[in-house]
Amino acid sequence: MFLEVSGGAKLFYTDDGSGDPPLLLVHGWGADSHQWAPHLPALTERHRVLAPDLRGHGYSSAPPDGNTPAAMAEDLAALLTRLGVDGCVAVGHSMGAVIVSRLAVEHPHLIRALVTIDPGYGYPDEVARLSLGLLPGLRGDDPGSAAARIDRWCYTPASPAWLREWHRRRLLATPPNVLAEAFEALWSGPEALGARPAADAYLSRRECPVLSFWASPAQAAWEEPLLKHPASRVVCWPGSGHRLHEERPAEFVVVLTDWLRSLQ
Repeated sequence: MFLEVSGGAKLFYTDDGSGDPPLLLVHGWGADSHQWAPHLPALTERHRVLAPDLRGHGYSSAPPDGNTPAAMAEDLAALLTRLGVDGCVAVGHSMGAVIVSRLAVEHPHLIRALVTIDPGYGYPDEVARLSLGLLPGLRGDDPGSAAARIDRWCYTPASPAWLREWHRRRLLATPPNVLAEAFEALWSGPEALGARPAADAYLSRRECPVLSFWASPAQAAWEEPLLKHPASRVVCWPGSGHRLHEERPAEFVVVLTDWLRSLQ
């Protein structure tokens, strides 16, 4: 299904299952909603599940500019509003975690709880500097290859080869202007939440319960004091890659669904 949002962008999304609370699944940078395919069969048994492609990704249209996490969050707010969905649990991976966190802060009536998966926020300042140093490659002669090189940090030796190839192909299919705009907005400018201390101040405004998955113990320890709601929880899976929910889909679904039951 498609829905037109601000600026004439058209979002592709699927709407499956039934049950409360509804779930909103938000993919990361250079991916699309296909990344939730391993999780959808189990989740739709108990919940209504919305899985959109962000603007510029997958089957959604790619505006010539404005492809930032902030704009993507507003697109999803429009999607939820148009569909009459409020009080959903928003699940976001990487850049998707930035987007759902923005939804929780800017549109709290739409979000009952958050699940963030190896979020693309709150990294030390040196990581932000290194990341911005990769931006010229995304704006160069071969942006797809530059994006694929950036993607290499997402894996460990245990990460399956099919996962690496799936995401390499998705990155090659994503419009270069989208990759560059979204990547820059994560690390630079007034909307940037990729690095501290800006992330600390903004994320502290999330009032809802948060279940946060991290591969890094240091990042998990950093975020835990920022979680205000007593039902919030941090889960750390050391040794996993950045896409830990795709590497361990069955375990991820078990932890997620158990936490959702605890909120009732």
